[in-house]
Amino acid sequence: QVLLVESGGGSVQAGGSLRLSCAVTGNTDGSRYMGWFRQVPGKEREGVAALNGDGTNAMYSTSARGRFTISRDNADNTLFLQMNSLRPEDSAMYYCAAGRVFSKIPGNYDYWGQGTQVTVSS
Repeated sequence: QVLLVESGGGSVQAGGSLRLSCAVTGNTDGSRYMGWFRQVPGKEREGVAALNGDGTNAMYSTSARGRFTISRDNADNTLFLQMNSLRPEDSAMYYCAAGRVFSKIPGNYDYWGQGTQVTVSS
């Protein structure tokens, strides 16, 4: 059984930082690409960042580029998202996922966590 568990969300003021973590247990088979996604009520889930299997190649959404950094520790099977210079519009439920394609498209991902809430106040 594959389990992804996010942590690190919370409430911060605009300009602040948060570091999200995603602990992965179980065998994800060929789903070695990892990504962070976010969703607000009434809107579609959007890709924030994605990372290849060995952590050497990352892609970011336009909004995240320059402020967020995705990384992974394969020894601990943990994915991270360092978020700096947070804005109120970054407020959302953040999800990590594992997939077979290097992509920011949610449909390309096979395994999902339950999410962690991020709230940024102005």
